[in-house]
Amino acid sequence: MSSPPAWLSVVRNDTPLIVSMPHTGVEIPPEIELQFVSAWLARKDADWWVENLYDFASGLGATTIRTTMSRTVIDVNRDPAGRSLYPGQNTTKLCPTTTFDGEPLYRKGQEPDTAEIDRRRQTFFDPYHQAIQAEAARLEAQHRKIVLYEAHSIRSRIPHLFEGELPHFNVGTNSGLSCDSALGGAVAAVIGQSQFSHVVNGRFKGGYTTRHYGNPSAGVHAIQIELAMRGYMDEPPLPAPATWPSRYDSSRAAPLRRVLREILEACLKFASQS
Repeated sequence: MSSPPAWLSVVRNDTPLIVSMPHTGVEIPPEIELQFVSAWLARKDADWWVENLYDFASGLGATTIRTTMSRTVIDVNRDPAGRSLYPGQNTTKLCPTTTFDGEPLYRKGQEPDTAEIDRRRQTFFDPYHQAIQAEAARLEAQHRKIVLYEAHSIRSRIPHLFEGELPHFNVGTNSGLSCDSALGGAVAAVIGQSQFSHVVNGRFKGGYTTRHYGNPSAGVHAIQIELAMRGYMDEPPLPAPATWPSRYDSSRAAPLRRVLREILEACLKFASQS
């Protein structure tokens, strides 16, 4: 198997669990960064510090897959055909042209055209998903069933995308289609016993990866966890270059990380059961 590109991290283990982190990256090729209104806007919507939250995953035996490329270059958790994951609701594109707050990302006339979107798909999107496919196939050959866990986070309040404040944990299983109900129930039970609020299949039901790969009848169970960022960092009412991103608060994150560890352990337990 050839080595992945420098922006793609794949850490292999042999338990039946893959943890995917598609939105933690902030790298932007210089020629693309020049097209953005500002370097800060181009990075504002990253899933900040998720790689810190899950730095224990490999120690549990999970295979981890992470891109360091910014989601504004191309969002590897969007449908490559351009279909909306949430029809009728505000969302962002495969190659986003606005921020989560609806602000234009590109200088006038610099938005990517069809050819550029296809180039980015081949360069960044396809290798990420080839890595998921390869690791899933490798683990499927060793186990009767596997869990693909999508690790995400987002600001607690984004009026352009949703009303009010998100719960701390937003569990997505594509309305029960991407994984066995026993897995979704086990994850919800762990969170329900914690101090944190949660919802299952609320505003976030799972992105492209969860929906595309989740196939319980074939032994692939996909689940997404979207964390509200207030669980581990300060959130200013209106993010600005001087205040965002806030630093990772390890003390605040500690209780959240304990729950995340229990969730991954529940995923492993589920996948290990006959």
